[in-house]
Amino acid sequence: MKPVFKQSLSLIAAALLISGCQQKEADTTTDTAATAAASTMPPSADAKVPDYWPEITFEVENSDEVEAKVDALLADMTLEQKVAQIMQPEIRDVTVEDMRKYGFGSYLNGGGSFPDGNKQATLEDWISLADKMYEASVDDSLDGSTIPTMWGTDAVHGHNNVIGATLFPHNIGLGAMHEPQLMKEIATATAKEVRATGIDWIFAPTVATARDDRWGRTYESYSEDPEIVGQYARAIVSGLQGDLSDGNIDEEHVVSTVKHFVGDGGTDGGDDQGNNLADEETLYRIHAQGYVHGLNAGAQSVMASFNSWHGKKIHGSKYLLTNVLKEKMGFDGFVVGDWNGHGQIEGCTNESCPQAINAGLDVYMVPTDAWKPLFENTVAQVKSGEISQERLDDAVRRVLRVKMRVGLFDLPSPANRALSAKADVVGSDEHRAVAREAVRKSLVMLKNQDNLLPLSPDMNVLVAGDAADNIGKQSGGWTITWQGTGNKNSDFPGATSIYSGIEQAVSAAGGTATLSEDGSFEEKPDAAIVVFGENPYAEGNGDLSNLEYQRGDKTDLALLRKLKSQGIPVISVFITGRPLWTNPEINASDAFVVAWLPGSEGQGVADVLFTDKNGDVDYPMQGKLSFSWPAKPTQIVNKDDGQKAQFAYGYGLRYGEDDPITAPLSEEAGADEDLVLAHDIFVRDIQKPWHLEVLDADGQHVMTSNTMSVKGADVRTTDRNVQEDTLELTFKDKATVRFAAQFPEDLRDYLSDSAAIQMAVQLSQADADVQISMMCGEDCEGSVALQDFAQQTTQWQDVAIPTQCLKDAGVAFDEVFSVLGFSASAPVTLKVSDIRIEPSMQDVPTCP
Repeated sequence: MKPVFKQSLSLIAAALLISGCQQKEADTTTDTAATAAASTMPPSADAKVPDYWPEITFEVENSDEVEAKVDALLADMTLEQKVAQIMQPEIRDVTVEDMRKYGFGSYLNGGGSFPDGNKQATLEDWISLADKMYEASVDDSLDGSTIPTMWGTDAVHGHNNVIGATLFPHNIGLGAMHEPQLMKEIATATAKEVRATGIDWIFAPTVATARDDRWGRTYESYSEDPEIVGQYARAIVSGLQGDLSDGNIDEEHVVSTVKHFVGDGGTDGGDDQGNNLADEETLYRIHAQGYVHGLNAGAQSVMASFNSWHGKKIHGSKYLLTNVLKEKMGFDGFVVGDWNGHGQIEGCTNESCPQAINAGLDVYMVPTDAWKPLFENTVAQVKSGEISQERLDDAVRRVLRVKMRVGLFDLPSPANRALSAKADVVGSDEHRAVAREAVRKSLVMLKNQDNLLPLSPDMNVLVAGDAADNIGKQSGGWTITWQGTGNKNSDFPGATSIYSGIEQAVSAAGGTATLSEDGSFEEKPDAAIVVFGENPYAEGNGDLSNLEYQRGDKTDLALLRKLKSQGIPVISVFITGRPLWTNPEINASDAFVVAWLPGSEGQGVADVLFTDKNGDVDYPMQGKLSFSWPAKPTQIVNKDDGQKAQFAYGYGLRYGEDDPITAPLSEEAGADEDLVLAHDIFVRDIQKPWHLEVLDADGQHVMTSNTMSVKGADVRTTDRNVQEDTLELTFKDKATVRFAAQFPEDLRDYLSDSAAIQMAVQLSQADADVQISMMCGEDCEGSVALQDFAQQTTQWQDVAIPTQCLKDAGVAFDEVFSVLGFSASAPVTLKVSDIRIEPSMQDVPTCP
């Protein structure tokens, strides 16, 4: 049985673990898991590595020549120059002049980060920044160094930060293709588009073997089967880097990164950045196969994982990073950290962490303004001997070795490289054709009653559902923005929505396709294609407590049933980043196709759903599940684990096959279905169905990026424990900052005597009266004073506001339009984080 309040418990753990924690890992596991953790400790740093960890066989021809050049460079480098090589700041927090002064070995742009902060940055804008940073890095006027820097980016399903790029299906869909060769083509296309923006290095592939679908990064995994993960790792590394065995990466390829080492797909409860409790052989057999094959294909960098192994953060594990990866396996590239991951090590902060480099980390990924104190502290720690000169030199040697090995010293500046700013490369017809092929081959059909599919294109088709004409939703997280939210179809020039692809296919054959999101129509259609599913999310935000689709809010099921009750054949196209319990939705459909997160080429879906105008099948249904599909919301089922899945690993109907579903699937959700879960409002990000808006004298403004400044207030995201997990609200005049929804929400489940709005608050000024409010329609709202529940302090404090206080103030909880609002009587700044409604708490305060 999984914890009912899994998500809430994981937040408590995160608060203890993140950035500078001084406590041991919080125990949020079940009794069984806790017993396992207590009885199995990670090996000590001097433990012998078991023989099943293999040696890497990849070799480079010019290794001796490279080592000689590295020796010569190292001999002339100052301490400060060496430390700069192992620092990786982020473009929002580092300038060209900083690069000229320090000569950083690398830098990055995080998800949703663009040159000059401009989401619509052009290819020329990307190249301009790359060129300026490169030229600054080789300018020795301030730092005395001419070592070129490297720019790294998360191009995880195409060059996903760049407007107009080709977006391929996310990894879970690609795994359903079972075609490593096509993966190599996808990687080659991605490398070219990345090179066209002047970037040298990709933080991909993710080679996690996801084993718990509640994990919010499941869609970044190719399969629950380590064999597929290994095959794909080899293919994509080969495609990204080309043939590196001769000691050179050409100008159409990039440095690749296998990530996240190791075990991120096997954390207890599927918690992102959580604790993996597997024994070491399972860690190798299940979770390390992507590294075995990816490194044997020549991957030059490895990214350390946020997760722990038996309570110890991987970023600080000398046994795994040094003994296993570097010494036993023989990896001679470099290990880069994840986003301030070093700061999560016990005893560390983002600004100081000798434990990480001593464990085997070679490059600190240090976004925000933490890079400068980390640089200064690391220099001091080498001088004091806390970090040995030998360990620093080894880390720098690894960075320089890769730069030499891939020919970075011989390349011209980014603006003068072969593919720079080539508009016919980014989003090219050739690359889109590869992506469209991948979409076709990734579709998995779970149901096809009476062989309804494929459809004839010369019919009257109704296309419904909120994902039908929504390229952002069909592309998922890590799409232009980090979470994949805040995007419009106009942000995807050259892309095709699923509806657009259907409309093209049908109209070309003389049929008609009508878009109606809510399923309404004037003329009864011959068939209805309903496109629906998960909204975009990325790491952390995507974690679930169980796998029931639309738990407590079955709007899509209602739409399917409405259409089916009218005698219309219903084809469901399900957009999802993981297997979910969808038995009611499958029962309400005549055919059910899983499209995963197909990316920018939505017409690939239509290619398969329809015959050509002559009735021939040009593109068969051929995808097979690379993840088992659960039979109930609480089931965590994996290949060969003895459990009976609803649809087993490898399942996928072909056209013309008999559908084995002859009776309705069980719609019994299980013992947990009536339990009330915590209702997250802002937990790392704004949670569905809420959006953030500001009401000032000029009207209503909706927040669509990580900053907003209006007449009455400034709102920005900032970091408390993890990236952008906090809202900083600065009130300048009369204004209200609130979490609102398009339609009212029934929150009557949260009216018990022990229910409360819970949040972390930092309120350092008391000269303003801060009001907390809920709004439930015209002339229906209520508010309470925050200072009745919070103290004036510069420290973070946990605040609980009983929901009964808001009910007493006039809120009708059956139709809440704004779940939480903030306003102030005078200028004031406050920070809020981890906002949710808890259905049951101990020691709830009384209403004043």
